Amino acid sequence: MASQCYNTAVSCEARVHVTGFDHNNGRHLFRIFRSIGPRRLMMGCSYPVEGFWKHSYPISVNTATSLSHSTPINAVLLKEALESKESDLVFPSEDFSSQALVPSRQKYLEMYKKSIEDPAGFWSSIASQFYWKEKWGKQVFSENIDVSKGDVKIEWFKGGITNICYNCLDRNVEAGNGGKIAIYWEGNEPNIDGSLTYSELLQKVCQLANYLKDAGVKKGDAVVIYLPMLMELPIAMLACARIGAIHSVVFAGFSADSLVQRIMDCKPKVVITCNAVKRGPKVLHLKDIVDAAISQSAKNGISIDVCLTYENQSAMTRGDTKWHQGRDIWWQDVVPKYPMTCEVEWVDAEDPLFFLYTSGSTGKPKGVLHTTGGYMVYTATTFKHAFDYKPSDVYWCTADCGWITGHSYITYGPMLNGATVVVFEGVPTYPDAGRCWDIVDKYKVTLFYTAPTLIRSLMRVGDEYVTRYSRKSLRVLGSVGEPINPSAWRWFFNVVGDSRCPISDTWWQTETGGFMITPLPGGWPQKPGSATFPFFGVQPAIVDEKGAELQGECSGYLCLKHSWPGVFRTLYGDHERYETTYFKPFPGYYFSGDGCRRDKDGYYWLTGRVDDVINVSGHRIGTAEVESALISHSQCSEAAVVGVEHEVKGQGIYAFVTLADGVPYSEELRKSLILTVRKQVLPAENAASRRRL
Repeated sequence: MASQCYNTAVSCEARVHVTGFDHNNGRHLFRIFRSIGPRRLMMGCSYPVEGFWKHSYPISVNTATSLSHSTPINAVLLKEALESKESDLVFPSEDFSSQALVPSRQKYLEMYKKSIEDPAGFWSSIASQFYWKEKWGKQVFSENIDVSKGDVKIEWFKGGITNICYNCLDRNVEAGNGGKIAIYWEGNEPNIDGSLTYSELLQKVCQLANYLKDAGVKKGDAVVIYLPMLMELPIAMLACARIGAIHSVVFAGFSADSLVQRIMDCKPKVVITCNAVKRGPKVLHLKDIVDAAISQSAKNGISIDVCLTYENQSAMTRGDTKWHQGRDIWWQDVVPKYPMTCEVEWVDAEDPLFFLYTSGSTGKPKGVLHTTGGYMVYTATTFKHAFDYKPSDVYWCTADCGWITGHSYITYGPMLNGATVVVFEGVPTYPDAGRCWDIVDKYKVTLFYTAPTLIRSLMRVGDEYVTRYSRKSLRVLGSVGEPINPSAWRWFFNVVGDSRCPISDTWWQTETGGFMITPLPGGWPQKPGSATFPFFGVQPAIVDEKGAELQGECSGYLCLKHSWPGVFRTLYGDHERYETTYFKPFPGYYFSGDGCRRDKDGYYWLTGRVDDVINVSGHRIGTAEVESALISHSQCSEAAVVGVEHEVKGQGIYAFVTLADGVPYSEELRKSLILTVRKQVLPAENAASRRRL
């Protein structure tokens, strides 16, 4: 069926009727009948529902706070090019929206407006829902993010005394939810699993906390955690938080050199690890990596006296584990002997919670420091609203706690809401590419959060690995880590979610602590590939190279105006680098380092890191844009793009492409891929620029 659309906007009311399904394009077909104005017929959009959204959404950060109930809004009308990612609106169902925490655009605008006009009142109201030993003073927050006015300093809830472990565990147990499952653990092998209730998790956290205190760990001391995705990883994080220690989780896949850098920087009292882990069929000898790192650190003057080692029996036995008497201690030999209760160390809202090291352009990792109170409030709130969390939900994030996603959206954000979380030790394609959906069915997962890279890898092997499983429990999907290309978005929505699960395509960073731009699943229609609109309290700004803020439809550098509770406070031991990296490029703003485009409807599109740009004959082309174009080709499953020197153009584009299963390489296919990039990355009117590629 041919699709038609008229690019006409009139003030009117629209009603949507589903008329069928276009199996070739994977889209629901519908008509919008309008009560006044010219009669137009529109077909070809994705998954609308009758009467759901009667107005377009021209929101931008500059107009959101000025819109009122009486503001006339134009009716939804799509652009002519229905194949364009900007014209593909995906609506939540009426049933979903009616039960959502934020059920409409109007509700979002009301909450967003309050969060911008009265951030102190908005966030203090939310913070009051948590337990505070002592409330903060009259000043909810203070900030200076303008380097021209002095040192950058941000504080939220200063003077408030709390503990994030208490709010994650004790508060839920005391509320009568001690018997609720806190963690479902799925091992590398499908037949190995486990679970902990909130009461059991609290007991295990207290035992480890008591051991750490006996090992000499005090409030403000650092503990390095180098563990795979065992239940002991969130246990270790929460145990540190309980006694006021600062945890630094290192991804258990990093090299000994990477571990040395982090040990040298934060100087931990204890290192926690395990002897080995299996990822798929492969065994990784983690203890050997830790031994090498501790040895190298000692040569540089930093000694580690305690290495607490968990015996991961499914990967390696004790007898096969190298051992250093006097330093190494088996977790199972000592921790279970400690009491199952442990007093809480109450901390100020601005006391450090964790260091998390992220890559830096100089080669030296940056120790991002997050504090307790604001991070607690922000991660809990973003989790709740971005996933439309309900107490009956079972939530699974496929990330690792070695990354910020595992901190904010496996451990702290979900547990602050009393959620049931799935923790997965293995890899999503072992023993086959259906493992994710097997786990979804096994635990009746309702909220599923993963990365575009995994989505594309699962696309590559075919739909049959998905459709052999029910997945009927799924309610909301999520994407994290990079901008998701529209073709992967549609596959995720149509195949995995059966065209019924909204996708929270989140943009945020290690530094932000939580979601910054994200859909609220019931609030508005989505555009595949767009992170949509800012979260409460977040004021994005797109600026040009000179720092001038751009209005309306534009492209430029993504910055943020003003602070929010979850923002990091410094780079550990290097506040000057903190200011230079994030606040000096555009004084008065936090600079994200990302490029961004805002379309005419106010939707935000992330275009990748601004330093990942290729300058071809004077044209700045983002690598993420080229990669997205390549992946949109039906025979390409993954792509990575770099710039190469070119004697005429300055730089050329070199692409590494993984083809879909069963697709052979050919010169014709190579030309087809190049043509796809030319069509999508450069505008039609810039034909001269196209010829330069």
